[in-house]
Order: sequence, then C-alpha cells, then structure tokens
Amino acid sequence: MLLDRLGRLGQRLPSMQALSLIDGDGIPVESIAMQPDLDLEGLAAEVLTQLRAIDDSLRELEVGSLESLSVSTTERVIMVSSVVSGYFLLLVLGVDANLGRARFELNRARLLLEDDLR
Repeated sequence: MLLDRLGRLGQRLPSMQALSLIDGDGIPVESIAMQPDLDLEGLAAEVLTQLRAIDDSLRELEVGSLESLSVSTTERVIMVSSVVSGYFLLLVLGVDANLGRARFELNRARLLLEDDLR
C-alpha cells in the first residue's frame, strides 16, 4: 500500500527523480527511483542528519519544530517532510520542477500516509 501511494505521487510530478519514505534512522522503508545512479540511501542519511541539526537549533530558539525542508542544488531540488513521529518523506526533483506543485503533492502524500503509519 505504501508503495502504491508513493507511485501515485510520482505520476503527478513529472520532474520527480526519487521519492522515499525514510525512518528516523535515515533508512529508506519504501522508495521509488527514476535515477538509478542516485545514492538514495546515502542522501537520506545525510539529509536526515542535517534536518535533525536544524530542528535542534530551531527548538533551542523556541520557534517550533521543523516540519519540512527544501534544498536546491545545481542539479536537483531536495524536499523533506515529516510524516508522523519517526518517519519522513524525501522527494528528489529536477531543477525545472514546479516547486509549488511539489510542496502541495508532498503535503498531500504526508496526510495520506499518516493513517498508514500510525
């Protein structure tokens, strides 16, 4: 069921290169990758490490917990969104992606997955 939900998101985002549901340790639970050369496991681990550091800083500043993060590079756009405690969605897009649509679809997927992961 999780893979079906992830696949439907991919159909609505033509610039998607990869999508992964990752656990709190940065390990992909389910993944879809359109770019076979993309090290999704390494990327998930690195992004989650950075996400935790940023979240810790935000909590220290008392501005709330981190819900989502977007990073643009010269080759890709990486978006991460928390789903439920201990799970995150990692979305990798091409630089030509419609970021507003991607944020909308990522939020939609997050809401759909919440029930499956509780």
